[in-house]
Amino acid sequence: MKATMIRHRCFRLAASPPLVFCFWLLGYAAWAQTAGDFLAGNSKSCRSCALERAALKRRDLSEADLSGANLEGAVLHRARLMRAKLTGANLTDANLNKSDLKNASLAQAKLERAMLYEADLSAADLSGADLTEAKMQKARLVRAKLDGAHMPEAILTGARLDEASLRGANLSAANLVEATLRRANLEGANLNNAGLVDAALREANLKGANLSEADLFGADLSGANLAGADLSEARLSRAILTGAVLDGANLKGALMPDGSVHD
Repeated sequence: MKATMIRHRCFRLAASPPLVFCFWLLGYAAWAQTAGDFLAGNSKSCRSCALERAALKRRDLSEADLSGANLEGAVLHRARLMRAKLTGANLTDANLNKSDLKNASLAQAKLERAMLYEADLSAADLSGADLTEAKMQKARLVRAKLDGAHMPEAILTGARLDEASLRGANLSAANLVEATLRRANLEGANLNNAGLVDAALREANLKGANLSEADLFGADLSGANLAGADLSEARLSRAILTGAVLDGANLKGALMPDGSVHD
């Protein structure tokens, strides 16, 4: 039933309880109409809409407002989402492979197990987002904001995170093999047991970061700030530490580049 039809009938009712129900129905109809318009491509605004498993492959959703929307399991493969507003949206298990999310707002969004293979998230805001077990192989996150993001066991092999901000982010057990994090800000980040084999961390800020038990085999840490970082039991075999700041760093039990184990 269309919202306009319900509205006309509502004003004919005099009794209070039916009137309350009628206006609830009016709100539901307006919401359904909004979701319908969005799915039909007639609108780019659908705040807090229920769009579970929506088929949005290759859709142009540039600057769309989907704040708080439920897009769980949605297919957004190769979708254009530049500058889109997805703040607080639920994208759990969503397919965002090769999507364009440059400058998009995904702060506090739920992206558990989301697929973001080769997605472009350059300069996107993912602060406080939940990316637990997200699949982000070869994703582009240059200058992205990931402060306080929750990313345990995320797969970021070959991802580009140069100049990204990951202050206080949780990357425990994350796979960052061959990822680039040049000049990235990882101050206070949790990288416990993370895989950073052959990762590029030149001039990265890792002050106070937790790198205990992390695998940094062959990682380039030239000029990196590791002051106060926890590198206990870390594997630093063949790692490059030229010019790195290690003041106050905990290296107990770490396997050093020369093959020795630090006391």
